[in-house]
Amino acid sequence: MKHYLVSAEKVLEEVGSTQGGLTAEEAASRLEKFGANKLDEPPKPTLAARFLEQFKNPMILVLIAAAVISAITGIISEGKLDADVFIILFVVIANAVLGVYQENKAESAIEALQAMSAANSKVYRSGELTVIHSSELVPGDVITLEAGDNVPADCRILECAALKAEESALTGESVPSDKDSAVLSGEEVPLGDRKNMLYMGSSIAYGRAEAVVVATGMQTEMGKIAGAIADADDDETPLQKNLDQLSKILSIAVLCICVFILGINVIQMLVRDGVITLPGFLESFMISVSLAVAAIPEGLAAVVTVVLSIGVTNMSKRGAVIRRLTAVEALGCAQVICSDKTGTLTQNKMTVVQEISADQEMLAKAMALCCDAVLNPDESVTGEPTEAALVVYANKCGLKKYDLEAETPRIAEAPFDSLRKMMSTLHQTENGIIQYTKGAPDEVLRRCCYMLEGGKVRSLTENDRKQILRQNKEMADQALRVLLAAYREYPALPADCSPESLEQELIYIGMTGMIDPVRPEVKDAIGLCRTAGIRPVMITGDHRDTAVAIAKELGILGEGQKALTGAELSKIPDEEFAETVEQYSVYARVQPEHKVRIVNAWRKKGMTTAMTGDGVNDAPSIKSADIGVGMGITGTDVTKNVADMVLTDDNFATIVGAVEEGRRIYDNIRKAIQFLLSSNLSEVLCILMATLAIGGGRSIFSPVHLLWINLVSDCFPAVGLGMEAAEDGVMKRKPRSSGSHIFSDGLGINLLWQGFVIASLTLASYMIGHRTSPETGTTMAFLTLSVCEMLHAWNMRSLTGSVFRMHHSNRFLLGSVLVSLALTIPLVFIPALRKIFSLVSLSGMQVLYAVLLAAAIVPIVETVKAIRRRCGAIK
Repeated sequence: MKHYLVSAEKVLEEVGSTQGGLTAEEAASRLEKFGANKLDEPPKPTLAARFLEQFKNPMILVLIAAAVISAITGIISEGKLDADVFIILFVVIANAVLGVYQENKAESAIEALQAMSAANSKVYRSGELTVIHSSELVPGDVITLEAGDNVPADCRILECAALKAEESALTGESVPSDKDSAVLSGEEVPLGDRKNMLYMGSSIAYGRAEAVVVATGMQTEMGKIAGAIADADDDETPLQKNLDQLSKILSIAVLCICVFILGINVIQMLVRDGVITLPGFLESFMISVSLAVAAIPEGLAAVVTVVLSIGVTNMSKRGAVIRRLTAVEALGCAQVICSDKTGTLTQNKMTVVQEISADQEMLAKAMALCCDAVLNPDESVTGEPTEAALVVYANKCGLKKYDLEAETPRIAEAPFDSLRKMMSTLHQTENGIIQYTKGAPDEVLRRCCYMLEGGKVRSLTENDRKQILRQNKEMADQALRVLLAAYREYPALPADCSPESLEQELIYIGMTGMIDPVRPEVKDAIGLCRTAGIRPVMITGDHRDTAVAIAKELGILGEGQKALTGAELSKIPDEEFAETVEQYSVYARVQPEHKVRIVNAWRKKGMTTAMTGDGVNDAPSIKSADIGVGMGITGTDVTKNVADMVLTDDNFATIVGAVEEGRRIYDNIRKAIQFLLSSNLSEVLCILMATLAIGGGRSIFSPVHLLWINLVSDCFPAVGLGMEAAEDGVMKRKPRSSGSHIFSDGLGINLLWQGFVIASLTLASYMIGHRTSPETGTTMAFLTLSVCEMLHAWNMRSLTGSVFRMHHSNRFLLGSVLVSLALTIPLVFIPALRKIFSLVSLSGMQVLYAVLLAAAIVPIVETVKAIRRRCGAIK
């Protein structure tokens, strides 16, 4: 049953209850049938399960296999475990621990939803009012609510007085909703327009009510949101997809190369010896293990994590707290930003922006005194947002409410109700009693017979009425919330203070128009979005006129783009909406399921979508989006807990700044990946070519050499690359597609030829040293490869431009290269360390050859980039 479309009596009949509530016995029976009035908790993975999840990466599995094989061969050939085994296992476990630490965010959205529910409720049981825990409420219970109470379940109002409910967490409306018990008409009434309903998660802002519970627990609107949160999948970010794809490609390539090398060595053994010996086979097997270690960039996961973590720190300084690490990079490819209006695009502070009156002081005084908002000594205001705006307005006019109340104290009132649409207060003055009335312009004006003009009172003519109504319409057309103020004077307090008696023969003072104004910096941020190829979309629970006015002011509603209400969206099939979603830039009066549909429609178009919001109603769509953005100030705990990023200043402009940082980070991760993979490729080519050229089952490097190069010579400079400043024009290019490959834009070609060059230089060094001995060749190759990769990191500061023409320095990269150098050089020159790494002493000339060959990588890469720039292959 749609309880808002039938009378209160019919609702009571449908839920099997009466005005006096349920009996204790019936309530107990229903509690057993419907269950407790609380939200379901989803199962959470254990720490062990999250730890084991880290080992599903194909590259990690290959490394584990390499460690196992190394252990077996070490025990068989030497009766002990090699150091390689412990180093590989350390790398694997360290990566897993780091992954668990970064991903261990508590999925506490449901707990936060539960915390929003009222702890206790006042309920009628067997005709008597009693207090019970809210979890014991059942459909059919009749409850009472007053200002300040949280609504414990979904309820149909039976009767109420001057009732207003704060529903912004559910509807997105910036001001409390007026409520009454009247039956509504129509088929589908949006949640924000259901004036006779109260929902779990909202609160009573004003007045009192009696209501019957119609839904509890997971059957409430809040429960549906909780279910949507639980059902929403945490999709991988573009970077995660790219790294997973890279892992699979590398793993397959590693296995193929290992089998190929093992096959070549076995064939060479058969040709040379005529038989396959166990020692020879084990040595060939270890060469394959070396290849596996060489091909896998062990430090890649750690480097990406560190670079992202640094990005997180940078973003936190700009007002964006990242809860999901990979969201840092995902922001860089955001193509659509769906933003809530209230508090994100606007200031979430109703403000008087227009006034019409012949006497501003009288208007401000009337508005301030005829409301219940309070001006505190620190000049902050406590109260309902609309009334708070009036008190602030009076304060700006130099009229402090506490001074006004001291001079003219309130002695009687006719409270606001939704039928009259006005309220009146009576105040004691030196000359008698003055009454102030404020409310909806058309309703209050009807009760006016006079108007204040030039300090004098005169009769209100028909032309005056038409002009006032025209002025009201002009303000309303600007999406302003308009209130009209009037007054009346008495020599003494009237005997009859009923609204009917008081609210007649009033004297018109003037009108105020208020709105939640846009944040001043947001318009420029929207313009920057357009420049960066990002489509801004407004989604709000407010009315269409208000949403369109704000969207036009900010430049969100462009030429040929439309606004759509939630009711209209409900009538559009998913398939049709997926085709037409690009036509709409503004959505008004939407419900939670609409927001999810909007996000999913954009994602079906292949667009990387960010969704911002602060209310409970935003949580499902925030979790469904590629990047969920919660509000730190006005946001509910529910929204913060499902968000990937939380804005500490609730500012849309901060999102745009985060997008810029995300693009910088992705560029730097690409540089690090090209650097690491070209280095790993060079190692594979060294082993492959040396094995084919030298034969004899020998490898140019052992696993411990390769692990050192991968973890020390490569990792530190790669992190330094991650600190590179943003390139010029980073926010003037279109966002990359979420489906773009990690090897796109020439990265794959670059790492192939650069890997080949590094391998050639290393092999040249090996061949020079090999004239003395194989061990000398290995030592020279180790020195050349280590230094070459450190210097190659400088080439990677720009993938297209000359590093000698860059306008900024990177002291982090310089420091990381010096650290790598300081750790590597002792291995070649200190005897004890040389022994551990199976290296030998080099002469001065051999060191010079090795270093000169390593340094050749810089002019070679610079020359190729210059040629490609001249040919127009790169910009």
